[in-house]
Amino acid sequence: MEFDPAEIAYVPTTGVREAHEAPLVAASDESLKGYGCLVREPKTYPIEIVRWPAQGWRPVDQNSGNQGGVTAGLFEFWWKGETLYARNNAVGDSYLFGWSNWPEEAASGGPGRARHRALIWRANYHPDGGQLFYPLHGQSFVVPLALAGDDVRPEHFRTFWCDGSCGLYIHPNVWHGAIVPLDDHAEFLDRQSRVHARVSVDFPKEFGCYLAAPLHRLAA
Repeated sequence: MEFDPAEIAYVPTTGVREAHEAPLVAASDESLKGYGCLVREPKTYPIEIVRWPAQGWRPVDQNSGNQGGVTAGLFEFWWKGETLYARNNAVGDSYLFGWSNWPEEAASGGPGRARHRALIWRANYHPDGGQLFYPLHGQSFVVPLALAGDDVRPEHFRTFWCDGSCGLYIHPNVWHGAIVPLDDHAEFLDRQSRVHARVSVDFPKEFGCYLAAPLHRLAA
């Protein structure tokens, strides 16, 4: 699959040599409480939409501020060398999400290489609605999540391992790093609020480190 690095929505922040590992846990309905849930019926699962906030004391009119609805499309992820790229066709954005080696040394082309962690430079949340990722070919993946709150820090994140048998739904305002497939390439059905507002944290710039997501399978 071809990818033009000039198309990425955000230029990564690099230049640090520290990584904070977000501990790995198995995703389950219990472990995901507060973050989201596992989803088995992705096409019909309800996506939360958050009403546009009032700017002052006058409230937003009823039956308005939440009419953007839901958009859906293919979210593609692939490793090229030691670099993780992605394209969200639901919103038309492309990304460089992270590396399996220090970015200054990471190969950015060729087949995916052996890897034991992903170094993630950025995470975000969506204040306008939830987001659903469903693996179309049953492939396992990990994703770092942290509970809502703008004072987030690397140590607030946990890496959730999903075995590929279900999708993952993330509530509005919940922080999420990159979806990271364990295979070289993965495709997901993505369903989310059409507004797609993003509030971000830049780990190298704010904390002098990358967020490290372990890349191995856990016992079922």
